[in-house]
Amino acid sequence: MTQDQLKQAVAQAAVDLIVPQLNDRSIVGVGTGSTANFFIDLLAKHKGFFDGAVASSDSTAERLKQHGIPVYDLNNVHDLEFYVDGADEANGHLELIKGGGAALTREKIVAAVARTFICIADASKLVERLGTFPLPVEVIPMARSHVARELVKLGGDPVYREGVVTDNGNVILDVHNLMIGFAPDVEAQINNIVGVVSNGLFAARPADVLLLGTKDGVQTLKR
Repeated sequence: MTQDQLKQAVAQAAVDLIVPQLNDRSIVGVGTGSTANFFIDLLAKHKGFFDGAVASSDSTAERLKQHGIPVYDLNNVHDLEFYVDGADEANGHLELIKGGGAALTREKIVAAVARTFICIADASKLVERLGTFPLPVEVIPMARSHVARELVKLGGDPVYREGVVTDNGNVILDVHNLMIGFAPDVEAQINNIVGVVSNGLFAARPADVLLLGTKDGVQTLKR
């Protein structure tokens, strides 16, 4: 199977998992990226079974609207049953690295609100130890150099992602060669740097379910 076929398989598995649990008041949180796009396209076939969605990025909101799915501001939503999104890396504890698409902060906010966070990914994203994929850090623009120096002190090699501005108006530093031991501690340590908005470690709030696309079918991992 190609990578796109694996992504489509896990997206379908997520739809199959959540749709029977939805009702006409349900609102679904939706992530950002190529795997999430497959999920949106498949979920749209069932749009009559739920109320609408909360999007983690402007691009996701636009794709949902193109399918005729209502998009709500998270501030106006009282209950979010599911959040479905991809990942750049995942480990056996269902801790993730996300942010390759620069939507990490909004993704982290939606994940924090949702009762169940379902991560969908192909098997290449499952790693023994997080950190081969550079860790994205969203930074207030005026703090970019300061944050970079602090990240070097932590042992990382931050690289400014040229030409990228997040939906929040900020910039991204991609941290290479960072040794990620106990991921929740690393996540907190980076977030405590003045000028950091958020970082791409999803460890304090990991996924609840990981649907992993393999050549032998979709595997389900749970915490």
